[in-house]
Amino acid sequence: MDDIITIIKSIILLVAAVLVILTAIGIIRYKDDMERVLYARIHILGVIDVACMVSLLVLGEPLLAGVYFILTPFASHAIANGYYYGEDKR
Repeated sequence: MDDIITIIKSIILLVAAVLVILTAIGIIRYKDDMERVLYARIHILGVIDVACMVSLLVLGEPLLAGVYFILTPFASHAIANGYYYGEDKR
């Protein structure tokens, strides 16, 4: 029974790793001259945050996953606000 659980955990972690790699490729492919590219990048990072939270839950770290779940939207919102309100100074 422990072998099956270990295999399932490994598969979930591999899927999360593939999602991280695909997200990195997606972020790199966006051109910086696009208008509002930061918002698209934040959206992509939001998708990968879910994979990270699932990975933390699989690894048996529910408290860390909960903290990550609570703090990540605040950080994304702060980055987007900083970009939006700092745009006039460019």
